Amino acid sequence: MLLNVPFEINFSAVNVTIIYIVDVAVLIDIQVIWGLVCLFVCLFSWLFVFSNCRLLELFVFRIAVSSVTMASQTPLSSDRIYTELRTYVHNRGRHLNMMQMFESDPQRFQKFHLKLKCGNEEVLFDYSKNLINEELLDKLMTLARARKVEQVRQAMFSGQKINITEDRAVLHTALRNRSNTPILVDGKNVMGEVNRVLTQMKSFTEGVLTGKWLGFTGKKITDVVNIGIGGSDLGPLMVTEALKAYQKGPNVHFVSNIDGTHLTETLKRLDPETTLFIIASKTFTTQETITNAESAKEWFLTKIQNPEAVSKHFVALSTNATKVKEFGIDAVNMFEFWDWVGGRYSLWSSIGLSIALFLGMDGFEQLLAGAHFMDEHFQQAPLEQNMPVIMALLGILYINFHGAETHALLPYDQYLHRFAAYFQQGDMESNGKSISKLGRRVDYATGPVVWGEPGTNGQHAFYQLIHQGTRLIPCDFILPIQSLNPIRNGLHHEILTANFLAQTEALMRGKTEAEVRMELKSDGMSDAAIARLCPHKVFQGNRPSNSIVLTKVTPFTLGLLIAAYEHKIFVQGVIWDINSFDQWGVELGKQLAKVIQPQLKSTDTVISHDSSTNGLINFIKEHKV
Repeated sequence: MLLNVPFEINFSAVNVTIIYIVDVAVLIDIQVIWGLVCLFVCLFSWLFVFSNCRLLELFVFRIAVSSVTMASQTPLSSDRIYTELRTYVHNRGRHLNMMQMFESDPQRFQKFHLKLKCGNEEVLFDYSKNLINEELLDKLMTLARARKVEQVRQAMFSGQKINITEDRAVLHTALRNRSNTPILVDGKNVMGEVNRVLTQMKSFTEGVLTGKWLGFTGKKITDVVNIGIGGSDLGPLMVTEALKAYQKGPNVHFVSNIDGTHLTETLKRLDPETTLFIIASKTFTTQETITNAESAKEWFLTKIQNPEAVSKHFVALSTNATKVKEFGIDAVNMFEFWDWVGGRYSLWSSIGLSIALFLGMDGFEQLLAGAHFMDEHFQQAPLEQNMPVIMALLGILYINFHGAETHALLPYDQYLHRFAAYFQQGDMESNGKSISKLGRRVDYATGPVVWGEPGTNGQHAFYQLIHQGTRLIPCDFILPIQSLNPIRNGLHHEILTANFLAQTEALMRGKTEAEVRMELKSDGMSDAAIARLCPHKVFQGNRPSNSIVLTKVTPFTLGLLIAAYEHKIFVQGVIWDINSFDQWGVELGKQLAKVIQPQLKSTDTVISHDSSTNGLINFIKEHKV
């Protein structure tokens, strides 16, 4: 149980020293408990001399925090439960046959599915078409408990700084905390600030939608351009595409790429008098975003020719009031977010302003409510009945014990066509790590490559590989029962649904050689032709998939679905003992780009890099217009 510190911590130099000593002690050796005991004895008298009980409480509190954030100190590959699980899968798990398990157990579906219900919304999670039995699932649950998933989950939701490399809390869940339960970071309840920004967003959104907020020339806003990159783009883009059927506000457009084509093609069809630009950059210094923003402002002023108009057509999602003001945006129109909001989790924050403008604030709040529902389920449901936990453990099974390297997200809904692209960042930026929390290189596989396309498009592109290729590719199939566009009396959706169901069954069932021979013989094919063609038409089957079935796509169910995958990723990161909330891997390329950019402008031949990079730079310079 974590200690609840009833005061606001004052991080003086002495306090910081305590934090440093405890954290270093935790990092140094897995026998840290002895070191902490000795450290406690040495410091107790010192704290007593200073008669500062607050420091003593802080010391004990920091030990508790560190014991959670560094919970899994035994390397995963040396963990007894993990090694026993690996042996079990090797000896028995790899020989499980789904068809045989379904035939021998008519209750298999009942045992391996969950239903989540909230009002009129219901979600079915069917994981029965996986290479598991009850014994194996129980062993996976034991692994989750041994790796302290429940404790680290509690640490995250309670505001502990589980992002250890950046010393930050991880509180995207606070942004959708509809119960308004107090959440403390450094002794301060963050919900006041969260609610303040939500109120600011609501007021602004209502102003734009009702026409109280008008452009500089008095015209109503018809188009919104969100300029951001990474989490400031991918989440709002995916959500507004997924919820197109619920549009209440202006059209929204997204510019992320520094390639000038992206901005140029977007602006071609817009009227500056009716266009609002949202500049999404926490520091207001992100190179791609600010370059695009400055170019957008240049385009705007070329048309309007009045610098005062900028304040009516540009707003900022940032914390850098000085830079925002220098750009020409009134600080009143700056919407804040915090360092405990990771970029890939930021759509729930003011970064979601484009979503709120598109759906109306009621729709945005329904999105938050759906995510909060999943947060509550994730916190309260036993692990054995916990959707994100089960999703995560199945991923662990395939990645670490079956050698799977990828995971396919296959939504059977065209509105969700950006879902896989969104979770490419959500998953791969979170768990694409090779260093443990203890700073050691791991000797086991971590995050998978995430990919996918909507059905039925994918069936005519890459399903061949999934069905008959040499790689195991676990798949998540996602289907809304009710179409938002039931044209031709629902015929289109009926065909779509039939394909959704058929694909999961086909992956599990396969087609035996005997079945192929019988089928070809009934077609009148000769024995010689059958012998030649038969091997090519056999499906091995026994390929795993999950099915997630929603009543329909709504802001609520989309919020629920996104949060489920967020928590799945979190659980896997805990088990792998990696920090899922930093992204140092994106930095090196950016640093090198700053060196190369001035070299592209220079007339000198470049020789300072390796021969390949030198050759590329010089070839590009030779052919620049």
